Amino acid sequence: MENLASKSACKIVTREGELVAEVKQKQSTSGIVLGEDVMTLVVEPNVDHSLIMSLVVHPQGFFSTSSASTSSSSSSSPSPYITSQREVFTIWMKSLVMNSNGCTVYDSNGHIVYRIDNYDKKCSNKVYLMDLKGQVLSTILRKKLRLFGRWEGYNGNYSKVDQEKPWFQVRKPFRVLKANDSYYDVTVSTSPPNSSDQLNGSYKIEISDIGKFACRILDQAGVVVAEVKQKQSSSGVVLGDDVLTLVVEPNVDHSLIMGLMVVHGLINRKL
Repeated sequence: MENLASKSACKIVTREGELVAEVKQKQSTSGIVLGEDVMTLVVEPNVDHSLIMSLVVHPQGFFSTSSASTSSSSSSSPSPYITSQREVFTIWMKSLVMNSNGCTVYDSNGHIVYRIDNYDKKCSNKVYLMDLKGQVLSTILRKKLRLFGRWEGYNGNYSKVDQEKPWFQVRKPFRVLKANDSYYDVTVSTSPPNSSDQLNGSYKIEISDIGKFACRILDQAGVVVAEVKQKQSSSGVVLGDDVLTLVVEPNVDHSLIMGLMVVHGLINRKL
């Protein structure tokens, strides 16, 4: 990405130097340059618009390998994904890979911290939660049972030969749903490697509107430790269904929460 003279103007080129998109200050039909907050984006043919928009909105996320959540972690923290303050993330339900299913997660500074690329598959039985560089943080598998499915999360890039115990398990509880039920819950048992004792136990994913991505994660005491809801702009305008806000409370492992969010997305056929 090449920055031009204007603060927001830029060109996006391929490795071969071919121009694929350009942002510049908008002009009226009579040639009058409009304000600095009005821009024109030109995208060449056969280029993924959603990928270009991700580059334009959060360009630093593609060139920075550090994240605010990692840098703010204390050296004594059992995980680089646990911080002592509330963290706010933006979930964009688009993959960084062109024409692929998945999602991209930004921290409050606009850095990409998590990504999922399912390529041409949706609701896959095996999903990888990765960081910006593509390093696999956890592997999520669906186990098919007769009545209800079960999802298991493993630390890192898991294969059957590893024979390790799952980091977490997610099950749909066995209960008869009434016609007017507007939510369901999922019990999560965690046993992550190198974690503090406070992360061990049971969690629930509570959904207020079936079919929507919005949800809350509660610990075994019923305290909300994370929440996903539709993102709003600073002026209060609700953004599209594919742009969400994830709020994680202090001293909670972000990577665990993201693993649970992935399972939630698979259950609701959003990933």
